[in-house]
Amino acid sequence: MNRRWRQFVILPMLIVFLCLPIQAFAAKKLIPMGEAIGIQLQLSHVFVAHDVLLASNQWVKGGAVIEKINDTTVKTLDDAKQAIAQQEQQTWTIKSEGKQVTVELKAQEAEHVISFLKDETDGVGTLTYIDPETQNYGALGHQIVDSTLQEAPVFRAGSIFLASIQQIRKSTPGQPGYKISSIEKHQERLGSIDKNTVYGIFGRWEVGYQQRLPKAIEIMHEKDIKTGKAEIFTAIEGSKVEKFSIEITKIENGRLEFIVSDQKLIEKTGGILQGMSGSPIIQDGRFVGAVTHMFVEEPKKGAAITVAEMLKKSS
Repeated sequence: MNRRWRQFVILPMLIVFLCLPIQAFAAKKLIPMGEAIGIQLQLSHVFVAHDVLLASNQWVKGGAVIEKINDTTVKTLDDAKQAIAQQEQQTWTIKSEGKQVTVELKAQEAEHVISFLKDETDGVGTLTYIDPETQNYGALGHQIVDSTLQEAPVFRAGSIFLASIQQIRKSTPGQPGYKISSIEKHQERLGSIDKNTVYGIFGRWEVGYQQRLPKAIEIMHEKDIKTGKAEIFTAIEGSKVEKFSIEITKIENGRLEFIVSDQKLIEKTGGILQGMSGSPIIQDGRFVGAVTHMFVEEPKKGAAITVAEMLKKSS
């Protein structure tokens, strides 16, 4: 009786132990980056970049989507250009502010309107990490929202490229600064953009980067993050990634707040800039998070997401 009882008790314990996930025994490691990147999304539609006044005194609002030109369905800018070359008199079907309208245009006016159309959106941000196990990357720490559409665009494909910082417009209280950069398009793209989420953009890392990648480091979970000294990795000149000192002041619900304490960064940028989103935060040699926002009235004060939270939402 006793021998049978011992066998019955021990077996379930072995099953529970063997079913534990392997990753529970090894800390996750990521490669911290900090490079400025150009971001390009090829959209699933063609839209008007800003308000356009037609010869009929009718306005076409910025953000309006071009659905058809005559009988041609328009999905790309090339579709629109080919359609207007076919007929002198044209009927455009446009969706604007939730309503479908039609406008009549002659070929000459249509060519003028074409110059105000877009089928892609772009911007500049910072590469956060590369996962050496999966070869996936994460960047920005927040969602891309098109300034004309005022929403996250529906896209069919996307790419990231290495960018070079040419100039800095400093942040001042009430006036966010920004990086002025050029995209290094002569290089291969760095990766695809597969997701555009509130936690950042995510995709597949490719082989276009010519420099040696940094060493992967352990991620730091929220319970281990401390207020006090840390560093951000970011580029403020050319494509060189530099380390700058910050002080973490608050940790709560997967979010951080911090103050820039590095005098070189303050003198150069005034604090946090547009384009720094995604800059990695490192504390005690471990990967803490990514910069996401600045406080407009206090540009030396910033906010961030923990990299553990960002990684969790990437899957």
